[in-house]
Amino acid sequence: MSAALKTEFLTINMGPQHPSTHGVIRFIIKTDGEIIHECDPDVGYLHRGIEKIAETVSWQGFVPYTDRIDYVCSMNANLSYCMAVEKLMGLEIPERAEYIRVIVCELNRISSHAIAIGAANMDMGAFTPFVHLLREREHINDLLEMICGARLTYNYICIGGVNYDLPVGFRAKTEEFLNHFEVVVEQIHRLISYNRIFIKRFANVASVSPEMAMSYNLVGPNLRGSGVNFDVRKAEPYSVYPELDFDIPLGDGCEGTLGDCYDRYMVRAKEIKESIKIIRQCLEKIPEGEIKAVVKSVIKPPKGHVYFRTETPRGDTGYFIYSDGQSSPYRLKIRTGSFTGMSIIPEIAKGVFIADLVAIIGSLDIVAPELDR
Repeated sequence: MSAALKTEFLTINMGPQHPSTHGVIRFIIKTDGEIIHECDPDVGYLHRGIEKIAETVSWQGFVPYTDRIDYVCSMNANLSYCMAVEKLMGLEIPERAEYIRVIVCELNRISSHAIAIGAANMDMGAFTPFVHLLREREHINDLLEMICGARLTYNYICIGGVNYDLPVGFRAKTEEFLNHFEVVVEQIHRLISYNRIFIKRFANVASVSPEMAMSYNLVGPNLRGSGVNFDVRKAEPYSVYPELDFDIPLGDGCEGTLGDCYDRYMVRAKEIKESIKIIRQCLEKIPEGEIKAVVKSVIKPPKGHVYFRTETPRGDTGYFIYSDGQSSPYRLKIRTGSFTGMSIIPEIAKGVFIADLVAIIGSLDIVAPELDR
């Protein structure tokens, strides 16, 4: 009689330089053949001590560091920090500056979602949509370069408002881009979103129920992909968002199970159209006036603490800041959407194919610098 066959799980590394992680992230995977038994994310490769650096630089001097927290949507990262400091100071921002802030942040939201959608397609083997969306992102980069001179890390939104007014011709070029991009979105849908092969790869993969999404504290499109209607712009309105009309897309299990990879993908695709709607309203309503409140060159906010959050492309981003009345924050803590998205991967990756882990990462839109601060 032959001895019983002895088997064991195989432990492999995915990363930290794996192309589908879109950054330096490592996953330690225990597999049974092609099936994942256990997936342990290993973060920390990009830790730069940004929260500690905040204690050593001036309040204004920390703004460029926020660009590096999420380089895919630096405008939104600038806004989160600046509005937290402004709340601490009780600073009133000129209305024109508020409209400009929303315009540039929604442009950055479109470019961020375009990269997320294109990268998810590329990871599934469809390279062409990614190239098309990179081309469209260049148009947004051109607009943001017009306004501040930079194409990736902007340092444009500042404490008190914005650094520069809208340049001549910006409005016309923005409207031209929006008209063009609406057509492109439909082309992308026909090319990939409604493609049966792509749907088979994303639908019914890594479904997250509304209860699980809330228990893991998911935010942004990852939360709304599970059908939970929560967007900071609506739930806790800030800036001029209360004056604007826009909808909050939710996952509905249209091609598979509620909260699957396809729902998270489609929420981002639908949010692009809502951002276009927001920008058009801002361009129509923006008033004349100042673009920056009067702020001293050396800021010393009153003693106390504050928490402020905004809706960035990756969801609810919050800043906790403690001031001791000096020219630097005494303590600063950042809450990001990618970190909560990463926390659910060990749960939803159990029992899926290794190739489906790539789909999960893409659908959660994880950006590595947001994990390590």
